[in-house]
Amino acid sequence: MIITFGRSNVSKDFYDYLLNVDLLIIDDLGTEGINNIKSSELFNILNSRLLNTKKATKTIISTNLSLQSLFENYDERIVSRIVGNYNICYFFGEDIRFINN
Repeated sequence: MIITFGRSNVSKDFYDYLLNVDLLIIDDLGTEGINNIKSSELFNILNSRLLNTKKATKTIISTNLSLQSLFENYDERIVSRIVGNYNICYFFGEDIRFINN
């Protein structure tokens, strides 16, 4: 199932699934239009998954933003949870989308 963050009128069952799915991948964090509602929902999702005591939930977050850019674009509560609870891995190299075959 591919989930697009920011979808309107999400059912409670879908939201519960999002909070409890074994592995949630948030791809390209920072490319979405950020507003207070989306920021609040992102915080709730990350925080709920971190505090989930019923089962282990894993989350992978990819972004092209630097840590400084994350702090500039997101609420401190969101970035502090990312920095404090996730392993940060840096990947370097050419962007394969720009390599000509």
